[in-house]
Amino acid sequence: MVNTVSFPGLGLEFTLNRVALNLFGKDIYWYGVIIAFGFLLAVFYCTKKAASLGVDSEKLIDMLFFAVPLAIIGARAYYVIFYLSQFRAADGSFDWGRAIAIWDGGLAIYGGVIAAVITVAVYCKVRHQSFWNYADVGCYGLLIGQAIGRWGNFVNVEAYGGLTTLPWRMCSTSIANELMDKGLLESQEAYQSILDGTLGVHPTFLYESLWNVLGFVLLVLLARKGRKFDGQIFLSYVAWYGVGRAIIEGMRTDSLYFFSTGLRTSQLVGIISAVAAIVIMVIQWKRGKGVTPPLTAAGKEQEEHGN
Repeated sequence: MVNTVSFPGLGLEFTLNRVALNLFGKDIYWYGVIIAFGFLLAVFYCTKKAASLGVDSEKLIDMLFFAVPLAIIGARAYYVIFYLSQFRAADGSFDWGRAIAIWDGGLAIYGGVIAAVITVAVYCKVRHQSFWNYADVGCYGLLIGQAIGRWGNFVNVEAYGGLTTLPWRMCSTSIANELMDKGLLESQEAYQSILDGTLGVHPTFLYESLWNVLGFVLLVLLARKGRKFDGQIFLSYVAWYGVGRAIIEGMRTDSLYFFSTGLRTSQLVGIISAVAAIVIMVIQWKRGKGVTPPLTAAGKEQEEHGN
């Protein structure tokens, strides 16, 4: 499907085709290509960063073989659980076929992060590794993957916000049609205003991408300034992303809701996780346990013999 997306206030217009290429009769979508690129870049950076945070890069790669597929399952499960109405058959029964059709779209970042954190915790317990050190490394990868992955939403013309006249407003016929179908446009005049570019929507995919880029830069600086305790970088990520996601989620028109409460699920999770991360940081800071030193070649050899 081809969409034209414009940013009239910035004088920009893009023609977007969701399909990147056709391989052996199978469409390969830009969304998947962008996600894969973000994942590879995240893995590359994390393996380079691992030793400085006391983590063996080879063990980190081993962990990813478990964490990645389980994170995808978690991201899909989260989406399905909080969007059950989309997966009901005509008779009201649950449609398992549609639920597992991940190729049709429908992943929730928070579901993936939660599943990944649980997987890392179990892996570290079994392999006698430090969960906090692995989490400190992994959060860099999460920020890289999320910052890049959001551009897949741009290609799909999704994950946008409510109406605005700001200079960076985003306009598209598909957006106008979707908002009209959802009953989010008050009049035909508002619909026409999107088509002629005088009215648009918040590009919330861009907001979150930029928020993650800024978070990545701040955490790199934090590591250079010196961590005070293991887990400080990860907990800072949880707090940073939670606050940003809660704010940005409030702008979106496609939020998942916490069952029938009317509360946006990711907004709720973002606020709770941010508060929890800040509380844990204060506790860890007061304990003053210090940090694990960088893993040197000699330290790695000693660790291997110890295991």
